[in-house]
Amino acid sequence: MTDAEPDGPPRSLLIAALVIAALAVVGLLAVAAVRHTPDRPRPVAVASIPAPQADGDACRALAEALPTDLGDYRRATLADPAPAGAAAWQAEDRPDDAVILRCGLERPVDFVAGTPVQVVDQVSWFRIADTGRSTWITVDRPSYVALTLPDGSGPTPIQEISTAVARAMPAVPPNPGPPR
Repeated sequence: MTDAEPDGPPRSLLIAALVIAALAVVGLLAVAAVRHTPDRPRPVAVASIPAPQADGDACRALAEALPTDLGDYRRATLADPAPAGAAAWQAEDRPDDAVILRCGLERPVDFVAGTPVQVVDQVSWFRIADTGRSTWITVDRPSYVALTLPDGSGPTPIQEISTAVARAMPAVPPNPGPPR
């Protein structure tokens, strides 16, 4: 009896080629995973509104005292042109729901004698509600500071900002407008 010649390369050579190909694919996937950098959040666009004291000493002191983190929110880059006295924070899982701070604003028109305020960590705030967001404005500091919060942001952002405001700006008596 004679041995028949196999059709094609030896079986061990085929197995070796498949193992090498599989290792190459695994290697490429590993390199891609290591080199992949997570997408950076888009810069936050902050609308410009009148802020005559935004370049003043009080707002500069506050800018230096602002925290990097507000609970789940991280300090964000502002889109150009960024208004003076502005800052923002974004949550990784909700980059479109930014916390926005503006310093140096004019007294809010709705802040009149008899308007209720809420004290958070030694800072008095006046609240303006809006759909899906709320804006809180300090009323007992030398410059008005507005903090706009998305719904569901929790108490941490206003507590952290209150701490920074209290540290950077001295308290002054509130100065509401005349009642309407």
